[in-house]
Amino acid sequence: MKEFSGKIAVVTGGGTGMGRELVCQLIEEGADVAMCDVSDDNMQETKALAQKKGDGRVLSFLCDVSDEQAVHEFQRHVAKEFGTNHIHILFNNAGIAGGGAFVNMVRTEWDRCFDVCFYGVFYCCDAFMPMLVASDEGYIVNTSSVNGFWASVGPGVSHTAYSAAKFAVKGFTEALITDLRVNAPHIKCSVVMPGHIGTSIALNTSQVHGKGGAMDMSAEEVAFMRGRYSEAGMPVDNLPDDDIRKMVLQVQEDFRDKAPTSASQAAKIILDGVREERWRILVGDDAYVLDEIVREAPEEAYEPSLGEKMRQRGHFKLINRDLTEEK
Repeated sequence: MKEFSGKIAVVTGGGTGMGRELVCQLIEEGADVAMCDVSDDNMQETKALAQKKGDGRVLSFLCDVSDEQAVHEFQRHVAKEFGTNHIHILFNNAGIAGGGAFVNMVRTEWDRCFDVCFYGVFYCCDAFMPMLVASDEGYIVNTSSVNGFWASVGPGVSHTAYSAAKFAVKGFTEALITDLRVNAPHIKCSVVMPGHIGTSIALNTSQVHGKGGAMDMSAEEVAFMRGRYSEAGMPVDNLPDDDIRKMVLQVQEDFRDKAPTSASQAAKIILDGVREERWRILVGDDAYVLDEIVREAPEEAYEPSLGEKMRQRGHFKLINRDLTEEK
């Protein structure tokens, strides 16, 4: 798939971040795009931006990809509104964080994260496979993460649900390579593994989990974060709760605004990877360096020495290393 002009693309999580940029860049290149998201307001913003880029059709549909029935409703909506039995490209981009701990887990948060990040990919592949098979050429792009080969965000921070889901996305996509060659050879697939990208995932996750934003954190959540900051050596014991909330919000905004790779740059890298038919698409210099370090010394992957190696190479510096690392 060397060009996107005249193609029909489906993008999940199109309301913000990489999903928004994928929609805009695909429209700019002459594709028609159907997107879904859990926020209609965000999708309308994406649609307005995309329509300034080109004349392609932009379809939006409110859909939680962890709901299999909703995903099939999205598929039927795409077929009906575009008047077609086929699509060319499926971008499984939607994702959230959360559900960090397995020991003493909050099961609803763990399941929510895993269901969106992995089953959202599985459900969309299943729902849209007949439309991909019906095309003259097809492509599936599944977004994993560097946490699909490194199950951590650094020492002292549990990160199980997200990492497990992203490992599953990576394994599923790699298995699809042979599956598609055997059963649908005109369809190819890629697994995308971004490093720290300037997206709103940190800002959006609490809301998707039904908690509101950082400024809506409960007293219990504030106490937990106060303990984390205190353990990191920060003088926060006497700060008012709202100051702790503002600190969390600032970290979330910095994750988006000070990332080494922007969402726009990430989308371009992904689309270039599809053109080049690369089944493995690393996004960001930090992703390449982390991949190299983990491969060189896999037994050290979960030791503090890995973080030191990353910092020596110029990464893991934007966010306080004792509180959170790059995703």
